[in-house]
Order: sequence, then structure tokens, then C-alpha cells
Amino acid sequence: MTAAQPLPPDSTALDALAAAIMVLQQELPADRLILEAHERRTYECDGLSAYRQTPGAVALPHTREELLTCLRVCREHQVPIVPRGAGTGLSGGALPSATGLLLSLARLNRILEIDADNRCAVVQPGVRNLAISEAAAPQGLYYAPDPSSQIACSIGGNVAENAGGVHCLKYGLTVHNVLGLEMVTLDGEIIRLGGKTLDTAGPDLLALMIGSEGMLGIVTEVTVRLLPRAERTQVLLASFDEVEAAGRAVAGIIAAGLIPAGLEMMDNAAIRAAEDFVHAGYPVDAAAILLCELDGTNAEVSEDIMVVRRKLLELGATEVRTARDAQEQALFWAGRKAAFPAAGRISPDYYCMDGTIPRHQLGTVLERINALSREHGLGVCNVFHAGDGNLHPLILYDANQPGQLETAEAFGQQILELCVEVGGTVTGEHGVGVEKLDGMCVQFAPLELEQFHRLRQAFDPLGLLNPGKAVPTLARCAEFGRQHVHGGQLPHPDLPRL
Repeated sequence: MTAAQPLPPDSTALDALAAAIMVLQQELPADRLILEAHERRTYECDGLSAYRQTPGAVALPHTREELLTCLRVCREHQVPIVPRGAGTGLSGGALPSATGLLLSLARLNRILEIDADNRCAVVQPGVRNLAISEAAAPQGLYYAPDPSSQIACSIGGNVAENAGGVHCLKYGLTVHNVLGLEMVTLDGEIIRLGGKTLDTAGPDLLALMIGSEGMLGIVTEVTVRLLPRAERTQVLLASFDEVEAAGRAVAGIIAAGLIPAGLEMMDNAAIRAAEDFVHAGYPVDAAAILLCELDGTNAEVSEDIMVVRRKLLELGATEVRTARDAQEQALFWAGRKAAFPAAGRISPDYYCMDGTIPRHQLGTVLERINALSREHGLGVCNVFHAGDGNLHPLILYDANQPGQLETAEAFGQQILELCVEVGGTVTGEHGVGVEKLDGMCVQFAPLELEQFHRLRQAFDPLGLLNPGKAVPTLARCAEFGRQHVHGGQLPHPDLPRL
């Protein structure tokens, strides 16, 4: 479903929502519900603004008890629930339901503990990513995953999508930096997974929850790992006359036995857009640049800089610059982190993709993306986490021009299929949401999708938590034409057909 073609609300579902709202009005403080149409529109989309739907109602609980009330009432009236963090997601994971309750966790925003001895923090899901590092800074600690939206995105949303960032190459994604969760199920059961200890008994449900996009339960508390600040960090900027050479250099650095804290790549279109916006000092004539951050002790960094510089020049870099001071280092990163809004200055709209490929395929995939760009007549800015092969092509289009959104979507789908073709995945850190459902049909076989659905049913047998997201139905995949359906019949008719 896209914003241009929303499904008409079902009258029975609307009646159920109305009944639930009446109960919630009696059991929650008045300011916890948003019911006016013009106020609900604020929540009609996340960062993937091509998909829009005004929610039937919005709840903003301030406590876990109020959240449990929302879950109980919705369960009793069988009203869908769509959890939402800060709304910075880029896959439509928080796209509301017209007959459901959008459950905002923004008011659950307290930092409960900074435990310097155990190098961890306990926070509520509405706490901003950057706020954790700011609170831990006096102890010389920080939280490593740093999405480009870290100034605004919430840790609960990061957990839902398994967010990464420019430093995920060395320090890992959210799943590698979360020690424990408190979550509540649709039935109101409070479950604690993991904690401050190195290991806990039982199956690893903690890893299962991270990246589950709100389909299995609602996270109410997160225990994250904190790391000590490195003695020294240093950023190098390398310019290349060929995109393929930059791709080879990425693989070459890793092959040399080095794991940089960050290794990012931008093509010429992204370089020019970011430079015009941030004035980071990027070489605007370069076909591509690499930003490589090294950290560690002073001696380690000094040695690694020499190795990386030599390797970059051997592999085709035309220039290698080292940031002169902390200010220039921050400016280099500011240009990279502002690449998305910078693209918004040169195009009325852009469609941000998120696929992951093996590093050695970077040059080949970028070449094919450029060929698809010419075929579709839409420009592309390529900016991505090169070290771990996580691509973020920004497809430039104008939604006011008839057919351009549909062309951009088709182009994006081809990019995802290309990622799978070369041995990658349809998402690296943005999640599946509603955007990549067809891509999931390409990547997974029917039996695998069946297991995903059964897992959802084990946690949410009524199918009320974030329905229609992340896992496509077999019926959808059959219609999409990428799955083999035996004899024209779908197996297991008891599975949901959203």
C-alpha cells in the first residue's frame, strides 16, 4: 500500500477502534490521546515519506503502566497497534493503520542509570541515541552505534530496526551493543531478556527481539553497552578518479588486516551535494572519496595511518589527506552525515535504499546502479558504509511529476534484487517495514517465510502488533511472481494473508 492508494477503512474495524478509544479516554489522562484529525496527521509517516496513512488514533503513554493499559484495551477490542519511536525510520516500519492505534514511545524518555563500573546504561525506549553518549561522557564512555539521525532517533527505534551507523564496521550494529531488554507482550506479560551479565540462561531471545520491528512485543527498557573513548582518533580522506578503484581500496584495507572505526564512501553526486550544503572541504572533482577513521592508542593510530595511507595510494587514490585537527575531523564526518538532507536540496524528493553486499562486489554493483539510473532517467547519489558493504543509494525524483514515484520504486526494487543476486541482503540497517516486502519475496523461500509467520504467531496470535510489516505473506509473494507456488495453491492456509 502506498500513500497514493490507501485501503478504505473497514466499518467493523472502525467500530472496534471507536469502542477502544472510549475505554482509553476513561482510563488514561486526557493528554495521553491524540484524536483530532489535523494532529494525527503529524504521525502519518516516518522518514520514508512516500508512504502515508493517517492513524486512527495516537497514544502517548508516559509510564509502562499506561502502555500496558493501551495494549490491554487494544487486545480486548482487537485493534491493531503500531509502535513508533522518533519517526526517523526509512522503511515505513511505523506506517500507521487507519483503524488502529499508533503507540508513540517518545514520552518514555528517561535515562535510568549510567553504570560506569559495568560500562553500561539503562534507558527507556524514547531516549535519543546521542543523549546516551552525552550522559556517559563525564565518565569517559560513549554508546558506539551512531546512525546519521543520531541527534534525533530513539534507542527504541534503533532496537526495532537494528540500526547501525558510520562506526558499525568496528563496533557493530545495535544487536552487538545491547546487553538487555525489558519488553511487554500483547498479553501484558513483562519479560526481561539479557542484562548486565555476560550470559543468561535459556535461548537467545534478546537477539531475536532486536530488529523485529515491533512485531513480537513492545520494548520498555534497554540496557546498552558503553565503551571507553579511544586515546586518539584520526580521519583520512582519500580521493579517487574511478568509483571502481575506491571499491577495490575498501577491500584492500580490510585485507591488510586493519579494521577501521569507520570506512565510508561517497560518489561524485553525493560529494557535490554534501559540499554545497556543509562546505566540508571535499574534492568536488573526485569520482569518489573514502573517509577512513582509525582509533586506539596514540602509537597504534600512528602506525595504522602509515599502513592505510600506503595502501590507499597503491590502490589508486589520487590524494590522501589527514584531518589537521578535531575541527576538520568533525567537518569531514559532518559532510557524510548530512548527505541525506544534502540530497534533498538538489531534488524535490529522494528515495533512500538500504541493501548490503559483499565488499568485493562494490565496484560491480555501483556500475550496474549507474546503468539502471540511465535506463530509468533518474539520478542517484551513492553514499554508504563501504566497510561492511551497506549501500544507501539515494534515487532522485519529483513526486509532482506523474509516474516518477512509481519509477523510483521500480528502480529501488531492482537495486534490492541486485544486492541479493551478488550474495547480499535487502536491508542492512533500515529494516523491511512496508518498503522491502517484495524484496523479501526475492530473498527468502516459502518455507522460510512460513517460519517467520509462525514465530510472529507465537508472540502475537491475534496479529495485532504492527501488522503488514517486515514479513510478506505467501499470497503477496505469489502475486509478485518471485516464489514457487505448488499447483497454484498456497500451503498452510492458516497463515495470515495480510
